[in-house]
Amino acid sequence: MINIDELKFDERGLIPAIVVDSVTKKVLTLAYMNRESLQISMERGLTCFWSRSREELWLKGETSGNYQHIVSITADCDGDALTVVVDKDGPACHKGTDSCFTNTIWQSEERHEFSLESLMKMLEGRKIEKKEGSYTTYLFEKGIDKILKKVGEECTEVIIAGKADDKAETVYEIADLAYHVMVLMLQMGISLEDIHRELASRHVIDHKVKQEKMTK
Repeated sequence: MINIDELKFDERGLIPAIVVDSVTKKVLTLAYMNRESLQISMERGLTCFWSRSREELWLKGETSGNYQHIVSITADCDGDALTVVVDKDGPACHKGTDSCFTNTIWQSEERHEFSLESLMKMLEGRKIEKKEGSYTTYLFEKGIDKILKKVGEECTEVIIAGKADDKAETVYEIADLAYHVMVLMLQMGISLEDIHRELASRHVIDHKVKQEKMTK
């Protein structure tokens, strides 16, 4: 842990703060903090920045309601930049988008970025657009019973592969299971954020249980 006095603010008394979503790990925005706004952020657990255009303190969400609840603040190796991991209440960008970084300038044709969020969006598209020949669309059209049947089948395949101690096959079957579970989630209106919050709450409980065992 370091303190504010060890940070390197620029000649204007500012330090860049890269805000990152705790769930998706997506970069939400780049803002600036001064010593006062950083102190407020730590005291309130909400992001507070220095507006360079208005030259005043800016508590994110104060007018929009899109507060950013701070999980952690980390300085880089030189102490002249910060990453702020947050749980957000709404869009990060003033234009109403999830992130300020939406304008692609260049993208590799050989390398493709993958995330559970992008997969979820693709699956959701198959549910809405009902693309002909799509297996995902087929599952949605068949409904909950068919989806649950496939989840059950994939669970069995994972068990068989795991029992055989076949790592490659187990990875393959877990991927199949994850896909079908995500289809089930969309069918039931369950988001990745819902699962993240549930797992996070269990982590806290598990941590407390471990502490209790250690003190006995």
